[in-house]
Amino acid sequence: MGESVRTRAYGSWPSPIDAALAAAHDGRPEDVGFVGDEVWWTAPRPAEGGRRTLVRRRPDGTEEPVLPEPWNVRSRVLEYGGRPWTARVTDAGPLLVFVNFADQRLYAREPGGEPRPLTPLSPVGGGLRWAEPDLRAERGEVWCVLEEFTGDGPTDVRRVPVAVPLDGSAADDRDAVRELTGERHRFVTGPRVSPDGRRAAWLAWDHPRMPWDGTELVVAEIGAEGTFLDARTVGGGPEESIAQVDWAPDGSLLYASDRTGWWNLYRDGTPLCAREEEFGGPLWKLGQRWFAPLDNGLIAVVHGRGATALGILDPETGDVVDAAGPWTEYVSTLAAHGERVVAVGASPRSSCEVLELDARTGRTRVIGAPHVDAVDPAYYPEPLSRVFTGPDGREIHAHVHPPRHPGCRAPDGELPPYVIWAHGGPTSRSPLVLDLEIAYFTSRGIGVAEVNYGGSTGYGRAYRDRLREQWGVVDVEDCAAVALALADEGTADRARLAVRGGSAGGWTAAASLATTDVYACGTIIYPVLDLTGWASGGTHDFESQYLESLIGPYAEVPDRYAERSPAEHADRVTAPFLLLQGLDDVICPPAQCERFLARAAGRGVPHAYLTFEGEGHGFRRAETMVRALEAELSLYAQVFGLHPPGVPTLELTK
Repeated sequence: MGESVRTRAYGSWPSPIDAALAAAHDGRPEDVGFVGDEVWWTAPRPAEGGRRTLVRRRPDGTEEPVLPEPWNVRSRVLEYGGRPWTARVTDAGPLLVFVNFADQRLYAREPGGEPRPLTPLSPVGGGLRWAEPDLRAERGEVWCVLEEFTGDGPTDVRRVPVAVPLDGSAADDRDAVRELTGERHRFVTGPRVSPDGRRAAWLAWDHPRMPWDGTELVVAEIGAEGTFLDARTVGGGPEESIAQVDWAPDGSLLYASDRTGWWNLYRDGTPLCAREEEFGGPLWKLGQRWFAPLDNGLIAVVHGRGATALGILDPETGDVVDAAGPWTEYVSTLAAHGERVVAVGASPRSSCEVLELDARTGRTRVIGAPHVDAVDPAYYPEPLSRVFTGPDGREIHAHVHPPRHPGCRAPDGELPPYVIWAHGGPTSRSPLVLDLEIAYFTSRGIGVAEVNYGGSTGYGRAYRDRLREQWGVVDVEDCAAVALALADEGTADRARLAVRGGSAGGWTAAASLATTDVYACGTIIYPVLDLTGWASGGTHDFESQYLESLIGPYAEVPDRYAERSPAEHADRVTAPFLLLQGLDDVICPPAQCERFLARAAGRGVPHAYLTFEGEGHGFRRAETMVRALEAELSLYAQVFGLHPPGVPTLELTK
């Protein structure tokens, strides 16, 4: 006989998923690649100061870290980063080139040796940063993207494809870094070299566009000296986003473009598989990959409408055969070697795992970072992907995670509290995957609904464009529509709704508290709060003109920037709130939170402001995540009248 089910109020269920467990499982493997026959990837280590390590899987299946603490394999290009490593097999073993986070230098490590720097330090502004390294052994060089600060301001920066000598001669000499082409564009991706070594292709774009608005596909000849000649734009433009480019084995050019309103694949300009679904996505980091050409001419693809699948596309027929298996979401990282494809996939019952697909047999297996149930899966939520109706009848996509606990039920007639989660970006999407941070709440009897509000990716360009000049309006309306629909249908308690989000989601949460009466409280995490400050040097270069499309041209609608800013309207917030902020955040600096708090002060609204030294945009240290999660639960407990066992009480001040 199993343990009897106890009747307990929502929010008071005892759960084995504590904050430390959720923090230990934060992050995911990324940046997969082949080194000879081995598969390598980067992996998070929350317990090791939040560093990312490089992991290799040996042919016998054993996993081992390539670099010990404190090496941290992570680039700061665009602040969000880019592919930070490459390696190739030599007679003596693997030669590795990687970016180290602390100093942002490029390092080489020969088999059996210690890492040695390849690039110099610069005292100017944010210094020198590197991404998407590509070993060109025949030239004794690493080709990559250089991001070079030319002054102390966040937008005093240039980006250009460069060649770094492998012999270390540039370790103290910036002049020894060879620029492969003149500086033509503000933003560039790493050059992809054609199979015959004679051409290079890359993506480029300029302010005020973001890469999902419009990019250019640039192709150049590679001269005998190893420089790019006759660079010309062969695709893309201000209204066409090309998300990735690569070469097929026969030398034809493959790319993912949204010229039809959906990111589809093209070969030399001809569509390969015209579908109303995405074969690409928003380029937040240099080196993201949604497709990978195989030696036999087939193409591995990550594709879908909303949820993504891993498939093999036959460019001659346009057919896609999807890999079988329980995975329902794939990350934008792929690598191919012969007929082997490596990807990262997850599902509502499993966290991100490194997978290998045999393109010959169609068989997929887990080869790295295998999911292990840290608790009985009966404590995981059983989420539903749903479509809600918003203002004007528009569709809103959301994932609803009802409370679930194998040993508890609520008293008859009681409805659960629900927290509405707004994702960051905002040009992004919440995937439907196992997240112990969500299970932390649902296993205690608090529901969670992740809203992929208008502006989210995965549903075509028209859905993405709903947020154009409407940020702070459509996102707020869509979250509120889902919250109220859950209450109206009897899923959630109308009096116990909360909103939470980080980064752009923090903006949506703050704007929701300032402009609606839907929520009883909210959690605002490293948010955007002050648009005027953000638009005038208050953030980093990559997003410094994002608001031109999200809000409108500043020169034309300056008043709108103030009207929409939660920092301007903090005095309208009447619901209790929790504000969480990393003190090293250069994307959403702490000054915004301080302005918001100053405006909210003296109004008697219970709130707390927690700051974290050594944390930037996105918390990475286990102890930070524990403190943040427990504080959030305590806020809900105090406002909703819950009694979760064993949670420290957050002190709220008025």
